[in-house]
Amino acid sequence: MMKNLTFVEQVSPALINHLERIGAKKKMTAGSVLFIDGERADYLYLLESGQVKVTKNTADGKELTLQVFGPGELVGMSGLFEPDVRYPATATVLETGMVWIIQRNALETLLMKNGEFGAEILRWMAVMSRCMQYKFRDLLLNGKIGALYSTLIRMCNTYGEEHEDGVLINLSLTNRELAQFVGLTRESVNRMLSDLKRLDVIETLPHGHLLIKDLDYLKHAISCDDCPPEICRI
Repeated sequence: MMKNLTFVEQVSPALINHLERIGAKKKMTAGSVLFIDGERADYLYLLESGQVKVTKNTADGKELTLQVFGPGELVGMSGLFEPDVRYPATATVLETGMVWIIQRNALETLLMKNGEFGAEILRWMAVMSRCMQYKFRDLLLNGKIGALYSTLIRMCNTYGEEHEDGVLINLSLTNRELAQFVGLTRESVNRMLSDLKRLDVIETLPHGHLLIKDLDYLKHAISCDDCPPEICRI
């Protein structure tokens, strides 16, 4: 199956080399926080290994999981060439790994000196913007069932691996964590997952993994547009 490309795979090796030159490589430990919602966005984080979860708290105190980033992804891009950019969410390390920490000012200087690098970053930012727009569209317009189904489809594109019985979502998730992706209660997600199991659309595997046995069922139920994987992703 086609999978989405990471930041490193979407830009040139030359740009990655320059980012590493202006960055500092450090270890990030599971449970530590890279940045907090509302802080000045002075740094970006290029993941070499490990995982980072980006979350946002709603006005009523509910935590929503916006994205989970893995190796090759750039985290913390909140804007460029603005005087007072703030992080719009909080980033917490899920899995210990190595990260390149890049000062936003240093990146801006690099892009001003090299127009090709600037164009690459702008193209990537445009893809990420479309991704978030489509994601929020699905969450807002398709109701509870559509929110869950579209999230499962996006997880297939982001973490999916081919399996003899369908697509294995290679991400360990509890139902509560899945509910945080969808923006619903754990009880609602439990009921909908049970319905999908009865229909033989999904199967729960050990270690919190999900096997999507009938991806077409999920797509048909929400009139999926079959967006390219780089757009239809978590």
